[in-house]
Amino acid sequence: MNSIKPEEKEKSPSKIEEKDPLVQYVVLRRDLIDSWPLGSVVTQGCHASVSAIWCFRDDPLTSRYCAPDDIDHMRKVTLEVKGESQILNLSEKLKAGGIDHKLWIEQPENIPTCLATKPYPKSVASSFFKKLKLCK
Repeated sequence: MNSIKPEEKEKSPSKIEEKDPLVQYVVLRRDLIDSWPLGSVVTQGCHASVSAIWCFRDDPLTSRYCAPDDIDHMRKVTLEVKGESQILNLSEKLKAGGIDHKLWIEQPENIPTCLATKPYPKSVASSFFKKLKLCK
């Protein structure tokens, strides 16, 4: 007979997900939000997000985030930094902290516009973003 103890049931993936959801962080530049057309800035975020998912497509967390049963339940947090130096500094901090991400460099202008992480449990990555403002 195969039975699950109550304490094991609480540790099932769905229960863990509720308490510590997978989140993809997307960070935009405020200076571009203020000076570029809205559609162009949204496009930069989309580029970074899709690129991060593709670059880390073989990662188990990314696979789980994109799984057919969870595809309609993705969580993203969209934040902002002031400008280019801040997004470059954030990228370096993420690298140093072992947080996989994609810094999107718009071509042919060679402008770093946005970054997006691979999906992480909120508890793993949120501390890197706690000082940033939600993008509004």
